[in-house]
Amino acid sequence: MKHEAAARLTIRDVAARTGLSIATVSRVLNGRDNVAAATRERVLAAMGGLGDRAPRRRANSAAPRADNGVYVRCPYVLTDYLGLIVSTVIEALHARGMHAVVDAGESAWRHTDVLPTLVGWPQVRGAVLVMPAETGQELARMRDLGFPFVIVDPLTPPPGNVVAVSAANFDGARRIAAHLVELGHRRVGVLGGRPQWRVSADRLAGYTAPLMAAGVMPSGELLRSTDDPTVEEGYRLAGELLDLPQPPTALVAFNDKMAVGALRAATARGLRVPDDLSVAGFDDIELSRITQPMLTTVRQPLGEMGRMAVSLLERMLTGGEIEALHVELGTELVIRDSTGPRP
Repeated sequence: MKHEAAARLTIRDVAARTGLSIATVSRVLNGRDNVAAATRERVLAAMGGLGDRAPRRRANSAAPRADNGVYVRCPYVLTDYLGLIVSTVIEALHARGMHAVVDAGESAWRHTDVLPTLVGWPQVRGAVLVMPAETGQELARMRDLGFPFVIVDPLTPPPGNVVAVSAANFDGARRIAAHLVELGHRRVGVLGGRPQWRVSADRLAGYTAPLMAAGVMPSGELLRSTDDPTVEEGYRLAGELLDLPQPPTALVAFNDKMAVGALRAATARGLRVPDDLSVAGFDDIELSRITQPMLTTVRQPLGEMGRMAVSLLERMLTGGEIEALHVELGTELVIRDSTGPRP
């Protein structure tokens, strides 16, 4: 019975059982070196003796062949956000009898010339590229080589005839702004990501739409952006806005990390959230639920994005029809304690 229970474990189960993040469990399962020995033993113990293998596939799934691999690339540190996407992709591949050849983390940045060579890799049939750093021209070259791949959460508009999966960023941002407008806010500051990113443009458009409908024209004075959307940058940029002669009554951030930085900036200035200032984030990562107050945010379907990418890739590999090249999955506004009526 113990073996049967272990066989049904997923990465998410192990993370919940150990109290570790999904990204950490994923690093253990992929044999990464940057994991403490005690942490590795904790994960393996929770898996009931499965060793360093990934969680087992469903009983009715085919065993993966040596030539049935999928290259999974994510050239960033596997945080809670990216770790969930990557781990879900790995789980979905295993459930379909395929295995993942993972290239993730900061070291993946150095592998910028790897995509054109995938055509000659006998062990892989396709690829899932999570937030690829490659240019549209490089991705178009890979497409022209005839190698099947799917992009998850593209930073820039993908080239034509390339399959991509993302969240409905415009709609999610619009929901947050509409919520703040209903609370009476009209002077709303935006802590954005890199302007060249497609997601930044989509969210900015979503934020401004309800304000414009309420008769408020966008103000460049209330917009800040950064190439590195971290807690530290959120603190810095929120401070700039809160120190204006006429500060905003609400702040919307590119992600939950920047929103946490905004909370700290408010506290440093003696402001109470949400009594004096409303703050909202984006993503609904675990961090958003451990702040005081807990963050109002937009929940992205991160796991579903990974599963959808694998499903689309499988259709490409089996000659199935793909009706939409760019699939946008719905987001959900999660109202918590960090937003309230305009003071």
